[in-house]
Amino acid sequence: MATPMVATVFGVLGNIVSFLVYLSPMPTFYRIFKKKSTEGFQSIPYSVALFSAMLYLYYAFLKKNVLILVTINSFGSVVEVGYLVTYLIYATKESRVFTTKLLMLFNVSALGFIIAATHFLANGDTRLKIVGWICAAFSVSVFAAPLSIMRRVIKTKSVEFMPFTLSLFLTICAVVWFFYGFLIHDFYIATPNIVGFVLGIAQMTLYVVYKNKNPKKNILPVEITKVHDLQTSTIIVEMKAIDPQPQDHNSENPTVKHELEVVVNVLDYGEQVPANIVVCPPV
Repeated sequence: MATPMVATVFGVLGNIVSFLVYLSPMPTFYRIFKKKSTEGFQSIPYSVALFSAMLYLYYAFLKKNVLILVTINSFGSVVEVGYLVTYLIYATKESRVFTTKLLMLFNVSALGFIIAATHFLANGDTRLKIVGWICAAFSVSVFAAPLSIMRRVIKTKSVEFMPFTLSLFLTICAVVWFFYGFLIHDFYIATPNIVGFVLGIAQMTLYVVYKNKNPKKNILPVEITKVHDLQTSTIIVEMKAIDPQPQDHNSENPTVKHELEVVVNVLDYGEQVPANIVVCPPV
């Protein structure tokens, strides 16, 4: 008798914490709304989270008598749709196309295929087990989705696009749902949250390491005079750099000639331009 009651308590706590998890990106999307730009934020975590919530709704429909799963995943689906709509409004054309393809792939094609295949090719406990394993796999994907952001944090040494609150709530959420799944003997819920806990700790560790590091490069006003090589990925440009404090104060010509090596980084399709990078329109 005590175990079901304790499981219910963890389930309610799981709903509360998950509610906070779903709301934790609100500052991010307020920033997007205020700046009218998605900047370096990516839509992958929200697309995967929406797919996972909808998949767990299907799992709850098959399992029955799991109102706790129905309530939080219904709420999560509505919130994630709101985030994605906001993202699509302010994203670049390339990001809109990429996000639309993600939604068509996961929430239309993949979800439709899973529902149709399990409905016609399996029944009873077999259907429930298949959907349970799929849910577990994609729950891991939800926790692993921020790995791309973690890679950017390591590369840029900046945590600007990895909100600490989201990482914290994901970690707490993983702990609570693990105990809920463990107590009701549903390992399709418990197992992926072990991975979620580990990745959450890793994200928070990265945040602590890089939170005070925000390297910025000094940019001098320049006048480009000649492009030597436009056929290779590295362009050598001869330019005049205006030095605000020339070493020779007696010089009549404060303009000093330099040679600048410009390295062109080719971004993957759909990838956002990194922070502190200025993109100039073609002349």
